Amino acid sequence: MATFLYKLGRLAFRRRHFVALIWVALLTLAGVGAASAPAAGNTSFSIPGTEAQKAFDLLEQRFPGMSADGATARVVFKAPKGEKMTDAVNKATVEKTVKELRSGSEVASVADPYTGHAVSGNGTIAYASVKYEVSGMELEDSSKDALKDAAQDAREAGLTVEIGGDALSATPETGSSEIIGIAVAAVVLVITFGSLLAAGFPLLTALIGVGIGVSAITALASALDLGSTTSTLASMIGLAVGIDYALFIVSRYRAELAEGREREEAAGRAVGTAGSAVVFAGLTVVIALVGLSVVNIPMLTKMGVAAAGTVAVAVLIALTMIPALLGYAGRRIKPAGQKSRLLGGGRTPKKPGRPNMGTRWASFVVRRPVAVLLLGVLGLGAAAIPAASLELGLPDDGSQPASTTQRRAYDLLSEGFGPGFNGPLMIVVDAKDSADPKAAFSEVGDEIKGLKDVVTVTPATPNKAGDTATITVVPDSKPSSATTEDLVHAIRDKGADIARKTDSDVLVTGSTAMNIDVSQKLNDALLPYLALVVGLAFLLLIVVFRSVLVPLKAALGFLLSVMAALGAVVAVFQWGWLSGLMNVEETGPVMSMMPIFMVGVVFGLAMDYEVFLVTRMREAYVHGEKPSQAVVTGFRHGARVVTAAAVIMIAVFSGFIGSSESMVKMIGFGLAIAVFFDAFLVRMAIVPAVLALLGKRAWWLPKWLDRALPNVDVEGEGLRAHADPEEERELVRA
Repeated sequence: MATFLYKLGRLAFRRRHFVALIWVALLTLAGVGAASAPAAGNTSFSIPGTEAQKAFDLLEQRFPGMSADGATARVVFKAPKGEKMTDAVNKATVEKTVKELRSGSEVASVADPYTGHAVSGNGTIAYASVKYEVSGMELEDSSKDALKDAAQDAREAGLTVEIGGDALSATPETGSSEIIGIAVAAVVLVITFGSLLAAGFPLLTALIGVGIGVSAITALASALDLGSTTSTLASMIGLAVGIDYALFIVSRYRAELAEGREREEAAGRAVGTAGSAVVFAGLTVVIALVGLSVVNIPMLTKMGVAAAGTVAVAVLIALTMIPALLGYAGRRIKPAGQKSRLLGGGRTPKKPGRPNMGTRWASFVVRRPVAVLLLGVLGLGAAAIPAASLELGLPDDGSQPASTTQRRAYDLLSEGFGPGFNGPLMIVVDAKDSADPKAAFSEVGDEIKGLKDVVTVTPATPNKAGDTATITVVPDSKPSSATTEDLVHAIRDKGADIARKTDSDVLVTGSTAMNIDVSQKLNDALLPYLALVVGLAFLLLIVVFRSVLVPLKAALGFLLSVMAALGAVVAVFQWGWLSGLMNVEETGPVMSMMPIFMVGVVFGLAMDYEVFLVTRMREAYVHGEKPSQAVVTGFRHGARVVTAAAVIMIAVFSGFIGSSESMVKMIGFGLAIAVFFDAFLVRMAIVPAVLALLGKRAWWLPKWLDRALPNVDVEGEGLRAHADPEEERELVRA
């Protein structure tokens, strides 16, 4: 591996014009494809194997004109204080609004509040349901404008009017904090390298990689049914790892220059050594992201595969474009320890004598491994305590900012009709095999009325064939509550009894039931996914480190950091700690896909630091140093770079906390805090403490396994054969 990458690095350095041309051409091609691609439609959210999805598919088949996947809107009206919606003037305003809404070209139906029993008990609130023929993302701007204009006309007539539903859904905005994250990354790079040019390379290549990845996703969004969150995730992860991978190689290049090697040779060795760590670190990230497909949720699979593709591009750019750019820079990239003239360079580097901070810290850990290990484990354990109270769910309009019309519509409906009205359950009764379908429909409704937490059960609405009917059930509690979840399970239990009596099938669906099924599916898939991803990465790390205990320690350390990160997410987004600082207006259940998503992404990112830091230790050990000294050597060469990489990644992820979409905000915070825990507590404290305690046993590998494993030579031992003998002698004399 190291020899191949060494040759690749030297080739890219020499043929830099060709390499740069290829990447510019790929970026241009992806950009043109994105610009000319048709607009992406609304992402289909199918959950194969769940009851809610089965019911949805049945509705598509038995109610073909229902437009089950069409956009919906609820136009909610509230009368002025002291008036009612049934007053003649207010009623006339609403009827005029309904007439305006029906005139839209994409409108399938509009339900009049006064004929559809959609006026609250006290008469102060009413709503009109609007159904469209196309999905929310496919809805024309003219239809959205017509919806807003109709609501504004009613407001001018004196009513309070808000609009809920997905008809006004918009692409989430990340805010200016994303730019701040990139700016922080730039500052850290300048401090790390002491050179504006060297600092600019990782940023430039990362932006090119993200540009190619996101443009490709945009170009394929319509054909592959990719949503806006897919590109956001790809840019988030691609930017972070792209900067880190380039940082690793540029840093190693400067270290090779400091040892006196020629620039082309230094580029080859940087790619052969640090590039090997980049390849295996990237592979762990790709395994973790692609492994999300084991959950069997198409949306999550697409997000993972798209992000994995962006990571693969980041690895390829780091291995080829970075040495090409180093060739262009020539002598303007200084050896390690030297700064550019603009930043105070030109002075002789400090004489070696006082060890750097990484060396001092590693020496302290090696002297006090037990104390450091205990403090690190106890600290992460304390942070993980809130995770025991983890509640899972999916966001609805109730989690939107209070400034949005969707949230205000949600609150008005809760005020007028009860909190459960925002999450009605749809019961689908399949009586195709029943001798008396009407009796079956009636029995289902009667059984549900007798359950707790039920406010309203509408009469069954059969299809034209009369063999299938829908029943709407309004719970007494809000959609995301445990009480509503219990009601869904209670209805399904009753449905099983009814099925035996009437030869009919009772299914529960709707957005609330779908959310419950998604959460359950994700919970069920978490352990198999964890076993698959950690198992594959464990095998990969055995090949890299040629050790059994080092990969085991890496996996256990990851579990500590991810549990601590989940605890922090619960504390902020569920308990409300520091919610004002994070701009979290509404606390509630943690997003149901958050745990499994964090497991996948954080594991891949955590292995970046593990591979880069520990390969330096392994390299020193293979070259004859004692185990404790190898730990110190690894920190002397790698701690500064890993620290910079972690700060950059935290800054980039934190930039997404400013997103207007709660899912992106939560992912940004979760990944940022997870990287902090993993980089600074696990990799920089627990890892050296454990290695110091294990000594030579850390690098133990059964002889039979050593013979069976391929030699990937991450340490670059094979590069000695490619070095100029005279140059090597000079380096030895120095």
